Amino acid sequence: MPDLSLTSAFQFELPEELIAKHPVEPRDSSRLLLLDRRTGRMAHHTFRALPGLLGNGDLLVVNESKVLPARLFGYRALTGGRWEGLYLDSLPGGEWSIICQTRGTLHPGEEIVVQPCHGGDLPRPTDASLTLSLLDRDANGVWRTRVDSQRTAAELLEEFGTMPLPPYIGRKVANDADRVRYQTVYAREGGSVAAPTAGLHFTAELLASCAAKGIERASVTLHVGLGTFRPVESERLDQHVMHREWCAVPAETADAISRCKQSGGRVIAVGTTTMRTLESSAIQNQGRIEAWQGETDLFIRPGFDFRVADVLLTNFHLPGSTLLVLVAAFAGYEQTLAAYAEAIRECYRFYSYGDAMLIGDFSAA
Repeated sequence: MPDLSLTSAFQFELPEELIAKHPVEPRDSSRLLLLDRRTGRMAHHTFRALPGLLGNGDLLVVNESKVLPARLFGYRALTGGRWEGLYLDSLPGGEWSIICQTRGTLHPGEEIVVQPCHGGDLPRPTDASLTLSLLDRDANGVWRTRVDSQRTAAELLEEFGTMPLPPYIGRKVANDADRVRYQTVYAREGGSVAAPTAGLHFTAELLASCAAKGIERASVTLHVGLGTFRPVESERLDQHVMHREWCAVPAETADAISRCKQSGGRVIAVGTTTMRTLESSAIQNQGRIEAWQGETDLFIRPGFDFRVADVLLTNFHLPGSTLLVLVAAFAGYEQTLAAYAEAIRECYRFYSYGDAMLIGDFSAA
């Protein structure tokens, strides 16, 4: 076995054609690779088979964060040059945090004219516009900007923004279908700049089927930040500086988890964001399952002591990413790489719009 403290241990070769550029329809027709982390057994299913793989008394915990239409397009008022930006957050003074991309060098004091962008095309000249004034840039390249409007960020992004699709999808501008499909059906609280992708496979009908079987559902919130899908660039995992994201476990969710555990059910973390939220809460509460909210920079690596989730539902992730490292910590390194090799042989679809894995003890499944 390779040295699991090294980033190189989590690299693999993926054929370009297996990167999903568009979602399947309907959502629950995606494929689902079951991995028994106790035995290493694998089985192939479609996602709509999920209720039959879980049982009465099990608990699905989902991330209800909603993806903001955070990608912006426009031009530099000074030069007319094209500009692209990604809204990250609103600051206490009303300014926005934004990362920018353009030719040349941006300077404090410059103004950016943002134009509406919908339908999958770059913006055309229009009377509607939004002006951003660049104030200063931090060491990570994030600009603090003043906005020439008293409207809320949510309102402005809805009018001027588009969904922030990952670059590997290969489409610069999201289309109208992406505004629906790059969002879970249960998304509620806006704040993410990337989707919690494991939840994209659920339909309202599938959730109803789970409920009819006695599979309960509870929610957490983790607002997915820009760094979630960033590959680890350091040679050693312990040298990687993990990004910070805001998350919360409501009291009703903590109570539902406690009831599930006491009755012998399994807690299913829907996605790595849910897993990080639950385990961050347990760490903050000295192992207890209690309500909590705050920022987390938890980097789950092999050897981590999982205290809450019994099962992980997740998509297939980028080589060398913190997400892949988390999966290997939960499923076991060799079993994770074996499952990824099986998925490649069987032409599973990878990444945000791709297929899913269900990882846990399924000796009776």
